[in-house]
Order: sequence, then C-alpha cells, then structure tokens
Amino acid sequence: MQKISKFKFIISVIFTLIAILYVLPNFTNNHRLSWFPGDKINLGLDLRGGSHLLLSADFDSYMDDVSQSVVESLRKYLRDEKIGYRNLQVSRNNIKFDFRDNDDLKSLKKIIKNIDPNLSFAVEGSIMTLYYSEYELNQLQDKVIDQSIEIVRMRVDSTGTKEPTIQRQGVRDILLQVPGEENPAELKRVLGKTAKLTFHLVDDSANLERAKTGHAPLDSKIVKSEDGSEIMVIKKKVIVSGDQLNNAQAQFQEAMPVVHFSLNNMGAKKFAEATTKNRGKRLAIILDGRVLSAPVINDPIVGGDGVISGHFTVESATELALMLKAGALPAPLKIVEERSIGPNLGADSIESGKTAAIVGFIFVAVFMVLAYGILGLIANITLVIALLYIFALLSMLQATLTLPGIAGIILTIGMAVDANVLIYERIREELSKGCSNLYAVKLGFESAFATITDSNVTTLIAAFLLYSFGVGTIKGFAVTLTIGIVCSMYTALVITKLMIDIWLKTFKPKSLGL
Repeated sequence: MQKISKFKFIISVIFTLIAILYVLPNFTNNHRLSWFPGDKINLGLDLRGGSHLLLSADFDSYMDDVSQSVVESLRKYLRDEKIGYRNLQVSRNNIKFDFRDNDDLKSLKKIIKNIDPNLSFAVEGSIMTLYYSEYELNQLQDKVIDQSIEIVRMRVDSTGTKEPTIQRQGVRDILLQVPGEENPAELKRVLGKTAKLTFHLVDDSANLERAKTGHAPLDSKIVKSEDGSEIMVIKKKVIVSGDQLNNAQAQFQEAMPVVHFSLNNMGAKKFAEATTKNRGKRLAIILDGRVLSAPVINDPIVGGDGVISGHFTVESATELALMLKAGALPAPLKIVEERSIGPNLGADSIESGKTAAIVGFIFVAVFMVLAYGILGLIANITLVIALLYIFALLSMLQATLTLPGIAGIILTIGMAVDANVLIYERIREELSKGCSNLYAVKLGFESAFATITDSNVTTLIAAFLLYSFGVGTIKGFAVTLTIGIVCSMYTALVITKLMIDIWLKTFKPKSLGL
C-alpha cells in the first residue's frame, strides 16, 4: 500500500483552515471581525459602486512654474555670457526683458534654444518676449494630463488590484471612480498633495528678520516647517529633485518611522557632490514647499541612499513613500465634483449572474459524478476547496472583484475540472491495461502532470503579460486568473491525490468506478 504523504496532508489542512478564516468575514454583516485575520473582498464599481471624483488639473499653476524655471535658466545664461539686460518681467507664458546691445541678439537666440527648443520669441526694438505657441501649450497640457492620470493611478491603486476607473474628461479634467470607497475624504487627502520633493542648502548667512520682510537674498527664499512653527531661508538652487528618485519605502530608524530613498545615477552623483562640498552645512528636505527636516551634513553621502525623518507615523511614512514612488503631480489637482455612486449593474443583473454561476457549477458537479463516479465526487470536493482558496487569496490581497474578475474565476474552474478529467482519463487508460488500482492512480497522476503543468504555465505567462501591460479591469482579470490557476493546480495535483489515496487506503474498493 502506497504511503500517504503526512507533510502534504498537514500543509493542505493548514492551508484550508487559514483559507476558511480569511473567507468567513465575507459571510458576516460586520465589515471586519477583530479576531479574523482577513477582510471582505472588495467589489468593483459594477457590483457595489464607490466614490466618484472629477479632478481638474491646475495648468495655469503649472505654467507659472515653467515660466519661473525658464527665468532662472535665462538669468544664469545671461550672467554666464555677460549679456546686459533690464526690466525683466514675468507673467504666465510671457517673459519680457530689455537687452542692451543689439549685437547680443544672436547669442540670445542660442540661449533660448538651449533653455527649451520649443520656446518661441519675438523681438521689438530692444525688447524680447519669450512665450509658448498655442500648439506647444496644447502639447504641454496633454503631457500634464497624461502624467497626472498615471500618477493618480499609482497613488490610488499601487498594487493594480483595486480596478479604479481613471480617464480624461474634457480638456483639463480627470474622472476618477474608485470601487468600495463610500467616503471620498481619504481619496481627496491623498490626491490633494502634489508630493513635489526637493533638496536645498540652508542659507545660514541670510538675515532671517530681513528675509521675513521680503528682503531675502536674490538666490534664496524663505520656507516654513511642516507644522508652520519655524521659518528658515534656503537657497533657491535645487540640488536633487524627486524625479531623480529610484525608490522610496517606509522603514524604522531608532524605533521611529522614516522614509528611506535611493537616487538614480545622476541624482546620486549630484547628491554626493553637494554633500562633499558643503560638509557642516544644513540640507533642507522640502515637500510641497514645506520643510520636512534640515539635518546637518556631517559626512558626504556618496551611495545615493538617504533617509527622510520627521514627525511621521507608520501610516504617514508609508503614504509619503508611496507618493514619492508614484512621482510628483506635474500640476495641483482641484476637486470639481464629488459624490458616491451606485453599482453600474442593477440588483437583478447581479442576482442573475449568481444564479447562472450556481446552475453552471451544479451542472459541472453532476457531470463529473455521472462520468467518474466516486472520483467525480472527489473532484467536486477539490473544486470547492479551490474556490475557497481563490476567495481567501482575494481577501488577503484586498483585490477588487468585478465581472471580468468573475470571468477569470469561472475560467479557472473550467481549467481545474479539465485537469481532473485529464488525470482520470489517464487512470482509465492504465486500468484498461490491467494495472492495479494503486498503480493506475500513480501512473495517471504522473503522466498527466506534464500536460497539466504546460497548459497552466502558458496561461500564467499570458496572465503576467496582461497584468504588466494592462490597466483597470484587465489587471483585475489577470490577478483573479493567476490566483485561480495556482489554486486549481494545487488542488488538482495535491489535494485530489491525497483524497484518492485516503479513500483507497480506508475503504480498499475493488473498482475505481471508471
């Protein structure tokens, strides 16, 4: 008699018990029971509804920042080239100044091209005006909206399992619908932060009192601490910005939550150079115009890694790390409209879907029993366990279940039954050759293993590609499909084999009923 694997039996029992604990909250009225490890599965917009936000990108603010950046670059080039100018005036998409020598016009054109090849200019006498054409403005606007959509997606759905609806609406608006979020306040808080991170040297030589009255040095500016209790003067020059971050994650340092960050090659080089030259000075870490911290540079930081400390909680450190990884919004987002929305599908449609799934499962179960007898009954039991595992993993990952996700689950149910059919048909072939029940079961599983593995691995590859390149409901379908394949393979190849071995050892049937 073939021995039953105690290890596989114990592991399967543990997995099943854990799965039951994670699935049970879905059958209670409370959203979460304190002594259960899991939470309810999130339902998508089509099944449950959620929050609806209409966001508007503040493109005018973005253009103000662009104009200021152009002015700073222009001043630097004019100073380096020793070109005289006066009456420099800055307004949105309009920069005017008088240049003193007409012979400098050729050099000025070259400077403008170096600052931004898309920047247009006009000359009237000794007055030069810099601006972006209507076409370039439209291009910049499209770029801002596209970047904002991707950053919003990263902030709202960093794991790709919530399946929000994020799309452009009109010229500057972005429609955001998040399933299950009945209160938009949390979304508004996360999206209300631009998360623009910059590093500046503190200007300790500046007179703070004069700076407060608006007389800060030309190359410096005043900023406040995060809670507004402290004011300091910092250099305007940005040493490193958030767009040069490679990664950011929340960690603990001396039992306090901090945000650890790593820079790309260019950022690491600039950071190392600045910290080497300015040892003993303070380095201000600025987030959205507020000072998070201003530590003293004791030693050069040459590895490209650093830590942002402050008055963080675990939640705020995790949130900041997520926003830094997602990147800064190119322009602030204003909430134009907010409301809670109901499910896209009516209750009748949802009930019809449930009925169809139950009826389909019953037909499959009856067919398996009629075709394979007691082995068909075992296949039905393992199919139920596979569904238990699937819903447990969905609860663990807090994935959002939508109709495409349900389709992925139904597909994996079909594949799980298909795996059992392959195994049973191979067992039947071995029995027809005169093999004993035990030997036929052993050979049946061994010969079907390669076929089942190949078919499921190819499907997993497709699911991986869908998750990597898809968005929204496509990602959700890929997640449920992957979970379903893994669970169905385990139950078909491990749990089915265990149950058949236990049945053979306990009841010693003369026939397998095939």
